[in-house]
Amino acid sequence: MRAVVFAYHDMGLTGLAALKRAGFEIAAIFSHEDDPRENCWFGSVPDWAAKNNVPLFCPENVNAVEWRRKISSWAPEAIFSFYYRSLLSQEILAIPSGGAFNLHGSLLPYYRGRCPVNWVLVNGEKETGVTLHRMVGEADAGDIVAQMVVAIDFADTAHTLYGKLCGQAAIVLDDVLPLIKNGTAPRIPQNWQSGSYFSRRTPEDGRIDWHWPVLRIYNLIRAVTAPYPGAFTFTKSGAKMLIWWALPEEGGMEGEPGRIDMEGGSVLVTAGDGGRIRLLDVEINGKRLKNEEIERYFSNRKGEILL
Repeated sequence: MRAVVFAYHDMGLTGLAALKRAGFEIAAIFSHEDDPRENCWFGSVPDWAAKNNVPLFCPENVNAVEWRRKISSWAPEAIFSFYYRSLLSQEILAIPSGGAFNLHGSLLPYYRGRCPVNWVLVNGEKETGVTLHRMVGEADAGDIVAQMVVAIDFADTAHTLYGKLCGQAAIVLDDVLPLIKNGTAPRIPQNWQSGSYFSRRTPEDGRIDWHWPVLRIYNLIRAVTAPYPGAFTFTKSGAKMLIWWALPEEGGMEGEPGRIDMEGGSVLVTAGDGGRIRLLDVEINGKRLKNEEIERYFSNRKGEILL
């Protein structure tokens, strides 16, 4: 079965590898140029394309007429999108005779839209998953072909959870790609009324409000810690502090939200519900501090309020 693939990031590599295992003929790959403003910590789709002798294209507007004609000239029987960042036009989706399919990192219809791996952690979910669905004009809205649940551990970060999703995506694709090849893949309509949609996140969404409950603060920290931009706050002097890792401690402690306390060699910050965040890895004015270094920095700042 001939396919044209739109792929980016590690999930793109997961999808390409699965197609190769399933014996698909990949006529071409469309991807994105890496953004120099981003931390590109993930694998390279262009490298995979070069290694496997597959033509690669990174157009700014894949929906332009010349690209639609190019895709049509390859006569693909299927189109696959694996974490490609642009919506494909109806004209492109109508080209393949066997359908167009997208891999999404959530249990659709929940967490349609952008950044699902971050949002499920921000919201404190206990599980998420991966879904392969048919593409339609609206994002993440087509019939479900297959999906698999992924448990979220308390210590999971967006990075570790993303790795789990890639692993489960490979299993889902190995199961369902043969069904797509022979035309027997399931089609399960989505119930949008029971689902949810989330938009993209920006670095500014990482600012901590110390009036939040301690678990909400912890969930934000783990949702955007490295390799993502990080959760942040400001010291009394106005220095920006990124919190790369910290652990929550529940319990009715008195104190103003954002108050810095010292205890047993550790630095703790009071949350809105009386719980506290124990700082373990922070960055202040570009300098990374851990453990005793954090204690030394805050040794004469006990009682100050983080903003």
